[in-house]
Amino acid sequence: MIQEWRNYKKVILPDIPNLRDIDIYIKNGGYQAWKEVVGGKWERKEIIEMVKSANIRGRGGAGFNAGLKWSFMPPKKEGVPRYLACNGDESEPGTCKDRRIFEFNPHLFIEGALIACYAMEMDAAYVYIRGEYADWIDMMQAAIDQAYEKGFIGKNILGTGINIEMHIHKGAGAYICGEETSLMESLEGKRPYPRSKPPFPAQYGLWGKPTTINNIETLACVPLVIKNGPEWFKSIGAPDHPGPILYGISGHVNKPGVYEYPTGMKITDLIYEVAGGIRNGKKLKAVVPGGSSVPILRADEIEGITMNAASLAKVGTFLGTAGMCVLDEDTDIVKFLYRITRFYDHESCGQCTPCREGTGWLRKLVGRFMTGDATMRDLDLLLDLCDNMEGRTVCALADAAAWPVRNTILRFRQDFEKRVRPTAILVNA
Repeated sequence: MIQEWRNYKKVILPDIPNLRDIDIYIKNGGYQAWKEVVGGKWERKEIIEMVKSANIRGRGGAGFNAGLKWSFMPPKKEGVPRYLACNGDESEPGTCKDRRIFEFNPHLFIEGALIACYAMEMDAAYVYIRGEYADWIDMMQAAIDQAYEKGFIGKNILGTGINIEMHIHKGAGAYICGEETSLMESLEGKRPYPRSKPPFPAQYGLWGKPTTINNIETLACVPLVIKNGPEWFKSIGAPDHPGPILYGISGHVNKPGVYEYPTGMKITDLIYEVAGGIRNGKKLKAVVPGGSSVPILRADEIEGITMNAASLAKVGTFLGTAGMCVLDEDTDIVKFLYRITRFYDHESCGQCTPCREGTGWLRKLVGRFMTGDATMRDLDLLLDLCDNMEGRTVCALADAAAWPVRNTILRFRQDFEKRVRPTAILVNA
């Protein structure tokens, strides 16, 4: 029997040539949902309820219900602007999905952002894109310019009296700006230190005004829900985490890339069928299912595990951004972890002591196993360090740095013990 995912028809990145051209997008039903929205087919609260009912869980890693997040916005006050911040920073290793939307279907995202702005009575949307995406920034700007020319963005949209502006903001290569409050600080021209919460962005966001932050892929799902209905969206993929999703598969596979399929795909199907299996006929050693920060899984843990929150929770990990990194049997797992610790050490903003100091010590301690200077005690020291970092900082970067270390040691302890210097083993004995 052919499994359902094999018959899946793509809706975020459909196989339509030149879809990033606005005329082709319109020809294929694009902006129809937006026209109906501004035409008054639904009340603003109805749109929010539709998105909430569809259970579009944030595709940026946190997995929070987007419609529920929208409902946190306070009632509109006369003369007080409100903003949507669109998070396209996408700086986590293993994550490369949003740029496919920028390149192949930018108007789907733009339409979703406009619907979000209408539903929450917002004045402007700011699209934050990582600075390294220079070509994709140009692509997005071209798409936004097209939408302005057609009257879908700007003053008096389609003659309805509704005004919504859209601006692109180029980041400067800081991973921390993927955290929503850091993103807002950066948009305001400040050093991107995460803000303490409360107050939450819905109460005090950009320039002190009510703000909602959503991921690019999350917003791209919105027109699909408005056009097809919440029940259609919930009929796709896993019940607890429904809808289409972009899987970014990298590492030791024959066909790395970004693939659109329903949520709830088996990890084994993604590796061995979608991505063509392990390259050079090697065996699988490990999988990082959702970007560098999520806990790693051994090959013997993935059988029957699917890419949705409930299933991944059974084996102690998360869906994250669905950026799957596949590691074969020849992988030096210590070296792999060391590269991750170097990344988080470099990207810590330095605001919180447990993160500023902890990320550096994670790198140094894992580095000892690289140089052959480690002792058995260093393994316990690393785990203790993780305990003192997790949940003790303003944002979750310290957690993101600690989780890979903790879980890689727990799941691959023998790989580390083999790197302990012989004299250190004797002393510890």
